[in-house]
Amino acid sequence: MTKAIETDRPEAGLGDGRGAALCADGVGIRFGSFEAVRDISLDIDAGEFLCLLGPSGCGKSTLLSAMAGFTTVDSGSLTVGGAPVTGPDPDLGMVFQSSEALFDWMTVRQNVVFGPRMRGRSRAVQAQLADEYLGLVGLRHCADRFPGQLSGGMRQRVQIARVLANKPNVVLMDEPFGALDAQTRQVMQEETDRIWRASGCTVVFVTHDIDEAILLADRIAVMTAGPAASIKSVYPVDLPRPREESDPAAVELRRALRQDIGEEVRKALRDQGLDPEGDAR
Repeated sequence: MTKAIETDRPEAGLGDGRGAALCADGVGIRFGSFEAVRDISLDIDAGEFLCLLGPSGCGKSTLLSAMAGFTTVDSGSLTVGGAPVTGPDPDLGMVFQSSEALFDWMTVRQNVVFGPRMRGRSRAVQAQLADEYLGLVGLRHCADRFPGQLSGGMRQRVQIARVLANKPNVVLMDEPFGALDAQTRQVMQEETDRIWRASGCTVVFVTHDIDEAILLADRIAVMTAGPAASIKSVYPVDLPRPREESDPAAVELRRALRQDIGEEVRKALRDQGLDPEGDAR
């Protein structure tokens, strides 16, 4: 196991249990004549960590964007804590794949408190939030640096701190570690597990990586190949944390997920007129 990044304070007391249930009921999303997703239904419990897994182009990021209020659904409904999602909201935090979402001209501290400052929080409250959440992600010592002075993994931790400083009920993460090297990605996966347990938030995490999903998720929802993608299957991950890849239950789950996704990849290739079996013609 890679050594986890040290935090600047104990985990106890960091979270305030603000996770909220998220419900997708028959969600469909179109872009003109293109049907991205169709009849998506998911019930995500408050405080749950759910991973969305599926082949490239299946609409995972589109669905996540709708959950964040950035994309309008054409049919069905999305609710958080029973209230409809009608647009972007501080209670719905989004962590993007690219660290370019940070403001390069602001310090780490200024990035983290940007949301609370825009909502009129006092300087004292801003300072408290910066201290709390930079401590949570182990970056209090970097508060006065600029994003360009940090590594890729550190910038992603700043993104997470910036989202959590708004005290959201739901954190939506769109392949946040996809651009990182393998070693940094492993560290960030372990850190995400720790931060999620400390924060109490509900997390929906998009990934292409089966092992990443097994490491992090309470449940894994597998999507069919697009267009008009839907939910194919949902797998509970009944494994103790921290998780080991060699655990026999993890090995069996990995096999089942690979088979499920492999079927969808082969279907997508056939739809494109390609031969997934590689037979010569």
